[in-house]
Amino acid sequence: MLRARNLGEADRIYTLFTNSRGKLDAVGKGSRRPKSQVGGRLQLLSESTLVLHRGRSLDVISQVSLVRSHWLGLVEPERFAAASLLAEIVDAFCEPDLAMPDIYALLTGAAAALAASDDPAGLVPRFQLRLLDALGLAPPPEHCVRCGGDFSDAGAWLDVDAGGLTCERCGGARGEANRLSPDDVANFRGVGAARGGPVPAQTLATPRTARAIDELITYHLGKRPKSRALVFGLRNSGFAGPTG
Repeated sequence: MLRARNLGEADRIYTLFTNSRGKLDAVGKGSRRPKSQVGGRLQLLSESTLVLHRGRSLDVISQVSLVRSHWLGLVEPERFAAASLLAEIVDAFCEPDLAMPDIYALLTGAAAALAASDDPAGLVPRFQLRLLDALGLAPPPEHCVRCGGDFSDAGAWLDVDAGGLTCERCGGARGEANRLSPDDVANFRGVGAARGGPVPAQTLATPRTARAIDELITYHLGKRPKSRALVFGLRNSGFAGPTG
């Protein structure tokens, strides 16, 4: 479940991300009533099996069987904020009724990781870059997006207009604010690498890597996600990640 909005006096419209149909909206009749099983089983990023039937304009949820819920972990403020950001990004990027099983698996795995993390905001850049990769929007981590050349010992430069990282020749004039050191470039590769299981330390983004990924997400969305400010506002004072 990505988000919900009220409909009438007792119903809700749920935006769901499904394994077989991708994103869709469906009505939960009476889901705002205290004894509703539908409302109780559709929490943020909960995983359920649903029975739907066709309505006049929207599908109607007639049965919900909870498969997996991380609600007890995600209800903590920092984790909830990070989970809301992930859900908002998936909602914004994914088109209705287009099956994307890779993104479904990515989202369910991220929900479990967030619920157990002591630094949920630190997991956001990895999810963002893996999502861009699943959508075919991730930049090549090994070569300049403008000329295809290798990065030098000076590192790389973020060029959001080109959708990725550029070499010193193509991007050096952009200044130090946009530069990623060689260690940051290596970190960028590690953050975007596909791996199973818990996220190892080398895939947690450095501040400059996190900022670069955040800027790429904003560029492709055409706006900054609303939940972003809450995520980084709640993170501990030692965080030096994306700003602005």
